[in-house]
Amino acid sequence: MEDVLYLTIMGVCGALFMYLGWLIWIKEKINLIHDYHYKKVKESDKKAYTAVMGKATMLIGAGTVLDGIICIFLHLQKGGTVFTPLFAVGLVMMIYAQIKYNHGIF
Repeated sequence: MEDVLYLTIMGVCGALFMYLGWLIWIKEKINLIHDYHYKKVKESDKKAYTAVMGKATMLIGAGTVLDGIICIFLHLQKGGTVFTPLFAVGLVMMIYAQIKYNHGIF
């Protein structure tokens, strides 16, 4: 029963992150990102910036969903078997986008 609850929570959170990532990437809704993160991004770079940020957010969401699925089927400990590496890659992508397009983390 715990595994089902864990999958449900991880699935809902992951789906939310994937949806937000899709809105940022495909729909280019830069306003979903806090304004101080994109205030120095040039208008010509906004498409590339939202693409990287959206993909990174979707990657974090996918890691969340996959971690829930792996937990329920393989009965692994809830330690972030898949979530941790995908979160790390997504975070590195976000930092890369911030430094490249916003010229700093903040």
